[in-house]
Amino acid sequence: MEEKSARTSNQDRIKELEKELSTTKYNKRTQLHIGLVKAKIAMLKAKLEARGKGQKKGEGYTVRKTGDATVVLLGFPSVGKSTLLNKLTNAHSEVGSYAFTTLTCIPGLLEYHHAKIQVLDVPGIVEGAAAGTGRGKEVLQVVRNADLVLVLLDVFQPEHHQVILKEIEDTHVRINQRMPDVKIVKTAKGGIDAGSTVPLTKIDIKTIEAICKEMRLTNAQIVLRDDIDAGEFIDIIEKNRVYIPAIIVVNKIDLATEDQILKVQQEIQPDIVVSAESGEHIEELKQLIFDRLKFIRIYLKEIGHKADMDVPLIMKSPASIQDICEKLHRDFIDKFRYARIWGKSVRFDGQKLLKTGHILMDEDILELHLK
Repeated sequence: MEEKSARTSNQDRIKELEKELSTTKYNKRTQLHIGLVKAKIAMLKAKLEARGKGQKKGEGYTVRKTGDATVVLLGFPSVGKSTLLNKLTNAHSEVGSYAFTTLTCIPGLLEYHHAKIQVLDVPGIVEGAAAGTGRGKEVLQVVRNADLVLVLLDVFQPEHHQVILKEIEDTHVRINQRMPDVKIVKTAKGGIDAGSTVPLTKIDIKTIEAICKEMRLTNAQIVLRDDIDAGEFIDIIEKNRVYIPAIIVVNKIDLATEDQILKVQQEIQPDIVVSAESGEHIEELKQLIFDRLKFIRIYLKEIGHKADMDVPLIMKSPASIQDICEKLHRDFIDKFRYARIWGKSVRFDGQKLLKTGHILMDEDILELHLK
């Protein structure tokens, strides 16, 4: 009973602090206060998560990752995820015009430019998913393990955009961001010794020290090589964030007027608008998925033979000769003598390279010479 009361108290306190954040205008004068409020929220959420781990877990949605990458379709119920899955892949997900049609995680395979991309249709999420509403925790856990998140929105419900972004953030997933370059080394004594190699415009040393104190980091050497804000600094301290690319997709444009579509585009600025039902812009979406996954195609050539231009090796950029060797066979690194490359990554076709660190580009031809 006491534990339930403490949990409710923490949740209420989080809501109070989040409301305070939303009404506090950011400027130099309020920078320190905002940083401290964000740190307090992070600590309270950590307490809730620690208590939650001891509770009984649900079944979850365990899907074995296959292919070159995994994409998760994430959205509210009835947004059209199942229909889109069927258009993108060879899956046959049950489709209905009512909420909660998909009750399990349904995989499909998108084959595009020779890449084999696993696409997962997970149950629709609702507000409060990250806290466990509607089995949202299990759904969002699938997102943490994905290579790309496809956020699908209904053209008539653009307000869901901010709700989904918050649920994703509360699951410690950062979409379309990279991990800030910040080094934190804990020390036995000496307090907080913080410095930066770049001008800091969003946070100052005083705020850094205050956040560290609030989050019980008392002795450490800190070097910032990126101009980050308080939230990003807290992410680095907590060390449990996942950074994943995402595509924001607005669906059901076949049912909307041009003015309605334009209004949504101006409001949330999606990456693409589609109709999963009619197939409009689905090919463009496939290309966008391929591009966001940063895939490149490498054609392999045997010595004395023509390159195999029919089936490329799919790699994620940046990819080096060493990465290719490791993917082909673990012994290739030890047996490597040199490589010849034809394509955009070299000065001239057939260039001989003696080291494996060379970075390849899309549609390069690679010939490995081994001992």
